[in-house]
Amino acid sequence: MPADRYVEAFCEMLAAERGAARNTLLAYGRDLDDFARFAAARGERPAAATADCVQTYMAGLAGAGLSAASASRRLSCLRQFFRFLLRDGVRRDDPTATLEAPKRPLRLPKLLSEADIDALLAAASALDGHAALVAEAGFQLLYSTGLRISELLNLPRGILNARTELLTVRGKGGKERLVPLSAAAREAASRLAAAGPSSKYIFPGRDPRRPLTRQGFDKIVHATALAAGLDPARLSPHVLRHAFASHMLARGADLRSLQLLLGHADIATTQIYTHVLHERLHALVTAYHPLGQKVRKARGSAPGPR
Repeated sequence: MPADRYVEAFCEMLAAERGAARNTLLAYGRDLDDFARFAAARGERPAAATADCVQTYMAGLAGAGLSAASASRRLSCLRQFFRFLLRDGVRRDDPTATLEAPKRPLRLPKLLSEADIDALLAAASALDGHAALVAEAGFQLLYSTGLRISELLNLPRGILNARTELLTVRGKGGKERLVPLSAAAREAASRLAAAGPSSKYIFPGRDPRRPLTRQGFDKIVHATALAAGLDPARLSPHVLRHAFASHMLARGADLRSLQLLLGHADIATTQIYTHVLHERLHALVTAYHPLGQKVRKARGSAPGPR
């Protein structure tokens, strides 16, 4: 835990008022420790650091090769810290107020085609023994619901019955959402639950009192990718979540509904998938707009499918 008393008080506030998880507290502690060392080298205490100190620190992160995402997280941590001090009357100003977060490059998610998904589901059912049940249930649920891997592995066995059509999922920040469950996914999950040891989880680990670990599930994902003839580096539970969203949007789902299904707090997060929509609209204009047709005739190409 950080040594500075104001940093300690900040971390205690995160735990008590916001219910921050242990890993979150450790990450904030590490970030503030790093800043405290930098401030101390300039003869400043972290709680009393000047705007110039914070600005120089942030500039140094970029110079040290830290990614924009990591630098943005550091800045977010500092902003929350100084706003906490401002709220408690320890400071009269916020030295991060004029700082802008580093620009993060747009990262499009890795894409799987619908044919890739078909190959994965076929390969999952063809694995040996219990691994086939885990793979089939996992892939069916991830692709048909868009669940995060942590949400999948913590699904309780008690939610399954013949009439289950909606899952109540507890996502980030403890927020709950309803997710439709396909018949194929329900049946695959029920087969796994019936064949496995007595456990409160659909995906029990070696110790049935605990869920399967991410590392354990990753091994099955790797084996399934190889069996399907796909590069294992292209496949992960998160890539299946991307496939769910991209394929839904490509087939006409709207962003707001997709936001609810994915459990995104901000629709801006969901908009990463609009590249799929842009590609589809571009193809439509090229195929059917009068100017697009003239260009196509000049090139001797055929119109797109209706």
